[in-house]
Amino acid sequence: MPLARRLGLTDAVFVGLGSMIGAGVFAAFAPAARAAGAGLLPALAVAAVVAYCNATSSARLAARYPESGGTYVYGRARLGDFWGYLAGWGFITGKTASCAAMTLTVVAYAAPDLGKPWRTVLAVCVVALVTSVNYLGVHRSALATRVIVCITLVVLTVVSVAAVSSDHTTVAFSPFFGNGVLEAAGLLFFAFAGYARLATLGEEVRDPARTIPRAIPIALACTLVVYAAIALVLLTTLGPARLGQRTDPLAEAAPWPWLAPIVRIGATVAALGSLLALVLGVSRTMLAMSRDGHLPRALSAVHPRFQVPHRAELTVGVVVAILASFTDLRGAIGFSSFAVLAYYAIANAAAMTLRHTEGTTRRFIAIAVVGLIGCLVLAFSLPLTSVLAGVAVLGIGAAAYGIRRMRPRH
Repeated sequence: MPLARRLGLTDAVFVGLGSMIGAGVFAAFAPAARAAGAGLLPALAVAAVVAYCNATSSARLAARYPESGGTYVYGRARLGDFWGYLAGWGFITGKTASCAAMTLTVVAYAAPDLGKPWRTVLAVCVVALVTSVNYLGVHRSALATRVIVCITLVVLTVVSVAAVSSDHTTVAFSPFFGNGVLEAAGLLFFAFAGYARLATLGEEVRDPARTIPRAIPIALACTLVVYAAIALVLLTTLGPARLGQRTDPLAEAAPWPWLAPIVRIGATVAALGSLLALVLGVSRTMLAMSRDGHLPRALSAVHPRFQVPHRAELTVGVVVAILASFTDLRGAIGFSSFAVLAYYAIANAAAMTLRHTEGTTRRFIAIAVVGLIGCLVLAFSLPLTSVLAGVAVLGIGAAAYGIRRMRPRH
């Protein structure tokens, strides 16, 4: 049964804003500043261009295939079963790392003074809490999404205005690490990754072929303005070196003692909301892939009482808890960005196969080419550990696919 087409242009733009302006803004700037220094703003622009290309390609494909599933569907339809599977595998692994990053963000803002062992315990407790909420079928509603977005925007606005109007600002932007701009852009891509929700609204938007391509640049432009303002505030208040050393930069940038706890509460709420939605999304993608036989079919079980894919949710929770216990925020963001960039590289490659008879133009094909190249360049500009881990995990997924295909079917 298809989903109801209830969303107009304004609704789609707000969905995009709600997906992008989230907890990523509290976490991604510090590792990016460590890589690029004062080159944070150029890196942000590069990440936004690649995000625009990816979203545009995905929107064209969503108009052609108006069903849920994103690049998992597009890759299978345009490039073959393997590429759709690899996109789905990249999405699951990348977004699982995003869950770990959000967990670490909750800990960084909620309890910045805890020692390492207790931070690990708190991270595991946070994952257990979110997994339990999802297991019981208590999902984040559309109203809750808007409330969280409003809280995030209010916190970001208050911090920005307070920091700029205080006497603690500095305009010393040096040093500029030019060779780290691409690495920083890859890390900042993490903060834009939520626009995937916009490109997968094909079943829920009225006139998707017209509405989605219009909503994407509007939402991305608004998000870029907000992010650029925050980056400028952080650079002028903390400086590149100090910014790169913090896991809670927005709380550190608060100029008055009473403001820092408010920022920490806002960041914690935003990160918890993002974590809840991410675990929900990953478990549902895992459910779809297990039903198709790409993952163990046992993961497709649905709880008879709570009507949720409980085995998939428990699996995601265990993996996220392990990752949050043994990785740091920069490593989690780096791996997530690599896997998600691989996901969108496949989306751009799929978009390049669209023909004029399917409603595409040379301009959209050019955008897809730029998006594909941009994804590959940013992915392999990430920290070496993130690249090696990403290649290894995608290789494991490809090997698992090959082994499954070689088994005799009964």
